[in-house]
Amino acid sequence: MCAANSSAGLCAGPLRGGHGVGCTLTSANLIVVTRRDEILQAAAELFAARGFHGVSIVELGAACGISGPALYKHFSGKEAILAEMLVQISEELLDEGRRRVRRASGGEDTMRALLDWHVSFAVTHRELIVVQDRDWSSLPDDAREQVRELQRKYVEIWVRALRRLRLDLRAPEARARVHATFGLLNSTPHSAFLEDVEMHGLLMTMGRAALLA
Repeated sequence: MCAANSSAGLCAGPLRGGHGVGCTLTSANLIVVTRRDEILQAAAELFAARGFHGVSIVELGAACGISGPALYKHFSGKEAILAEMLVQISEELLDEGRRRVRRASGGEDTMRALLDWHVSFAVTHRELIVVQDRDWSSLPDDAREQVRELQRKYVEIWVRALRRLRLDLRAPEARARVHATFGLLNSTPHSAFLEDVEMHGLLMTMGRAALLA
C-alpha cells in the first residue's frame, strides 16, 4: 500500500498522507511520512485481525514501537487512521486505474490492464479488503462519502472500458457486471488458497470471464 517515495516525487508535490514539502528535504520530514505509513500499515493488519473496536490506541502504538500518546502526534485518533487508510487506498485505486487506461492501447489491452491492477491489489492487500468490508460503519461520515465518490469514479472507468468491448451492453448491465466482478476479485481474504502468482493468474482468467460472459 505504501510504496517508497523517490526524492523526485517528494520534491514534486504533496507526500502521501497529505503532508506537502518543498524541495528541501529534512530527516524530520522523512520520519513523519515514514511513521504515518507505518501506523497505517500496522492499523490495517490489526483492524483486519481483530476489528476496529478490538484494537486500542496503546496497541497501535506498540505495533509501531511508540507509545499510545505519541501516536496522537500523527493522527487525532483511531477514526482518523481508519479514514486516511480507506480514503488513501480508494485514491490509489482510482489514480492507478486512470494511469493504466491512459497507457493501454484500447479494447482488450485496457481491460487487461485494469484487471491486472485490481487483481494485484486484491492479492497483496487482503487486509484492506477485510477492513473496508467489516469496519465500514466505523468510518466518519465525511470520509465515508469521500470513499463512496472515489469508488464510484473507479467503477465508471471499468464500465466505460467494458462497454467499448461489449457494444451491446447498456450502462446498467455493464455496471452490474463490474460490481459482480469486484466481488469475485475482492474475495481473496477467503479464497486465496494458492500462491500469489497462481492466484493472480486465476483471478485474471475468472475476472475476464465474468466481465465478458
